[in-house]
Amino acid sequence: MTSSDAELRLLTEAREWAAQDPDPATKASLLELVRLVEDGDPVARQELDDSFRGTLQFGTAGLRAALGPGPNRMNRVVVRRAAAGLAVFLLDAVAKAAPGTRPRAVVGYDARHNSDAFAAETAAIFTAAGIETFLLPAPLPTPLLAYAVRALDCDGGVMVTASHNPPQDNGYKVYLGRHAVASDGEGAQIVAPYDAEIAARISAVGPLESITLAEGGWTVLDGSLAAGYERATAALTMPDRFPARDLKIVLTPLHGVGGGTALDVLKAAGFTDVTVVAEQAEPDPDFPTVSFPNPEEPGALDLALEAAAQLDADIVIANDPDADRAAVAAKDPDSGAWRMLRGDEVGSLLGAHMVARLSDGQAGAEADGRGVFANSIVSSRLLARIAAAAGFAHEETLTGFKWISRVPGLVYGYEEALGYCVAPDQVKDKDGISAAVLIAELAAAAKAAGKTVFDTLDELYLQHGLHASDQLSIRVADLGLLDAMMNRLRVSPPESFGQSAVEVFTDLAEGSTQLPPTEGLLYITRNLTRVIIRPSGTEPKLKCYLEVIHQAGSAAELPAARQAARASLDEVLHDVSEALGL
Repeated sequence: MTSSDAELRLLTEAREWAAQDPDPATKASLLELVRLVEDGDPVARQELDDSFRGTLQFGTAGLRAALGPGPNRMNRVVVRRAAAGLAVFLLDAVAKAAPGTRPRAVVGYDARHNSDAFAAETAAIFTAAGIETFLLPAPLPTPLLAYAVRALDCDGGVMVTASHNPPQDNGYKVYLGRHAVASDGEGAQIVAPYDAEIAARISAVGPLESITLAEGGWTVLDGSLAAGYERATAALTMPDRFPARDLKIVLTPLHGVGGGTALDVLKAAGFTDVTVVAEQAEPDPDFPTVSFPNPEEPGALDLALEAAAQLDADIVIANDPDADRAAVAAKDPDSGAWRMLRGDEVGSLLGAHMVARLSDGQAGAEADGRGVFANSIVSSRLLARIAAAAGFAHEETLTGFKWISRVPGLVYGYEEALGYCVAPDQVKDKDGISAAVLIAELAAAAKAAGKTVFDTLDELYLQHGLHASDQLSIRVADLGLLDAMMNRLRVSPPESFGQSAVEVFTDLAEGSTQLPPTEGLLYITRNLTRVIIRPSGTEPKLKCYLEVIHQAGSAAELPAARQAARASLDEVLHDVSEALGL
């Protein structure tokens, strides 16, 4: 096929798409792209080509992509087909598990562009298919949707959100409940084989005009469900055990949907000295004050840190735009500067706090399947030591809360990317709001004892060793480079990292009795340095996770141990880069 033939075919496909597009905005933008391509605009040609390069694939993260026309973008056509396919899956699953039972589903949405429209059309398609459908009444946090799946005894749930992605993106996250999934996954995000089964139903959907949308019949929920979530989340605190509430908090939702809910929960739990960053308090799909609405990104917390310094606050808590993650910043007593804690630092603090919250009677409960702590394999090993010292079982999982939340007997789980599950019986997923209220509880308890969260971390390091971590992310333009780099490591495996010989090498693609197969390589050296290298599941990146452990016999030795750990990490970073041929 010549380039002119390919362009003619592309333009024909685009015009056919525009003819069926129910959204006048995306239809108009597509026709404008067609006009520009016909006029010879190379940028428009590239955009049009990418918009029609295959179909957006439904996977374990559901759907997530830039908004726009075409099968490789998020739009009303793609969402209608996804909703229709998911509806068939729910009907089939419930008919098999509980014949004669009408399926139930709940739909939520954030404040991103088109989220409300995607959610409303999903509710209309579910209802037309015969599913009893509930629609959340306003843009609300993702954890509240996960809560609703179980609170309303639903078979499925959809959250329209792109979490902390850039403003031009949107997404479609799917949860399964009661009759649609095995019991360990009720209320959790989908995993294999459910993702492939849903994708097959979506692929089998007929022409767009065959998808029926009901004109009504679904239930728009009132405020009672959100109020119930807020009451349950505020009630997670233990005022009898941890009565301190003297804590000056700066809170930011980063222009997302969690601000009102988080503020209400904190105040209901007794934390009344909360200042919300005014410039970021209200939902705004354009995220005007941040270059990237992810609290992990440099600069995202600048306004919050400025407010904290002006107010002489004790702690900063930030949620990402859909509030399923939580970031924490505090003033480092060593430097006097405010800094954001790493996800592993917060995960360990919360883990130690969860141990302290659990009664002695639960401490040995792992014997009969209760009381398990868990984190992803790329997260710090410190949580395993904290759990073991208190007599709790611990499990490592693959990356992603869809795996962490399925651990039998889970009482606490986290992943280093700022995701924490402190109440799995309430929300079977990461929840930045319940995490925020327990972060406030542990920080207030530390302050009442004359300490900071950094002091509490130091106590953990003295007991279990100073665990220091870092990451290296390598973005590539060609996804084939990821395979090449992984193959290079398999063909020429590194013999040492940071002058410590590799003693354990695990090809995670082979799987084990503990972990399903996943693309990645794990190395542990003689001095317990750990390196994990894996392709990102959501971006064209190779991600390298590093952790070193240094011992300190006393508080006086911790500064030297910190310096030594940093030097070790720098050596390991150099060795990883060299092994990858960078």
